[in-house]
Amino acid sequence: MLRVVLCNCSPDESERLARGLVDEGLAACVNVVSGVQSYYVWEGESCRDEEDTLLIKTTDERYDDLKEWLDEAHAYDVPEIVALEATDVLDSYLDWTVEQTQSDT
Repeated sequence: MLRVVLCNCSPDESERLARGLVDEGLAACVNVVSGVQSYYVWEGESCRDEEDTLLIKTTDERYDDLKEWLDEAHAYDVPEIVALEATDVLDSYLDWTVEQTQSDT
């Protein structure tokens, strides 16, 4: 099954994370959506930051490795890593995603 993973990050690190995920074979594709305004409370303080959202496409098989890699590589203390199961995917896109993320182990 295909998973779409959402992850917000600083614009300064989005390219490094996106390229790393693809180069490591953890994701078939990563879209970077720039200019996202995030509002949240951190350590009791109300915050507003400009972030990039990474839309990461991977498989169930690679998700745990992706989550571990992203948690370690991300600059945030608590990175947003939210996986959504895609229930309706074009067969050829799913096949391509599986092909791109084949684990060597």
